[in-house]
Amino acid sequence: MAITKSNIPPKAQKLPPGVYTPVISLYKPTKTQELDLDAMYKHAQYLVRGGMHGLVYQGTNGEAVLLTREERIQALKTARRAVTDLGVPEYPIVAGISAESTNTSIELAKDAAEAGASFALLLPPSYWTKAISEEALHKFFRDVADESPLPLVLYNFPQVTPGQDLTSDDLIALAQHPNIVATKLTCANVGKAIRVTSKFTPEQFTVFGGSSDFLFPTLEAGGSGCVAALGNVFPKSTSKLYDLWVAGEKEQARALQDVVANAEWACKKGVVLTKFGAGHFVGPKIGVKAEAFHPRRPYLPPAEKAQKWTVDIMGVLLDEEEKIPDKTFGVNGAK
Repeated sequence: MAITKSNIPPKAQKLPPGVYTPVISLYKPTKTQELDLDAMYKHAQYLVRGGMHGLVYQGTNGEAVLLTREERIQALKTARRAVTDLGVPEYPIVAGISAESTNTSIELAKDAAEAGASFALLLPPSYWTKAISEEALHKFFRDVADESPLPLVLYNFPQVTPGQDLTSDDLIALAQHPNIVATKLTCANVGKAIRVTSKFTPEQFTVFGGSSDFLFPTLEAGGSGCVAALGNVFPKSTSKLYDLWVAGEKEQARALQDVVANAEWACKKGVVLTKFGAGHFVGPKIGVKAEAFHPRRPYLPPAEKAQKWTVDIMGVLLDEEEKIPDKTFGVNGAK
């Protein structure tokens, strides 16, 4: 018995496979917490040197809802400058364009393209959930895709969109659009991923997991990678898991998956602990003070007990991270 594959043509632009970091926003230690673009530049280069295959800005971990339109533009321009200065000007940068209205999402997509982003990431609308029928939901994504200068990645994260959970039927229907190229499944539903990958090749529509704690099963299910908050803290280990799997070193990849899954548990508690972990483990390495990693008000840094717990949980990856060398770059990119 076989599943009939879709016959839609390959997409003009495919989201490259691999592990992406949903990059956190860093702030100056002032009352209004302006973006610390210098710190974000350093962090971006640290992630790329750490082996990340792409960066995602203005997603949930980027605190997108707390940023102004101008701040979004500044952050994306800084990221593009950071990768260009490393010698990889075509490095994939995905920009979150999620908004409650179709018009605003289109505006953000155009802003992101002008600022140097490569792809756009979009959540379902969720302000009036009872008014969002299947027809309205599909029309929202298609209308944005029609006008977006960037290829669209569907972002499914039911925890932040109350009542809105893109089903495999939704994804399969929306994948027919020529400018909808991929999905990020933070719902962690591997069954959903399998149903979608059973219908499409990665050239037609690409499936990514929403965290690294189920990267191995995502890849085994036909997915192309993941977007992992843990990458903000341990980019080398999370990207290595993917690289091992691609190289056919599945036994090593499976063993590393166990450790990565345990370390990412802290990220599951929310962006506050993810940012603290990055400040603790990464801040000293890139010369950025811990205050830059504080969440934006009204959210507060974690209490001392939560800080200790985060260090203990994430720390299981420290030895692995330290023994992996940085990637080096030249005029023609990675070496």
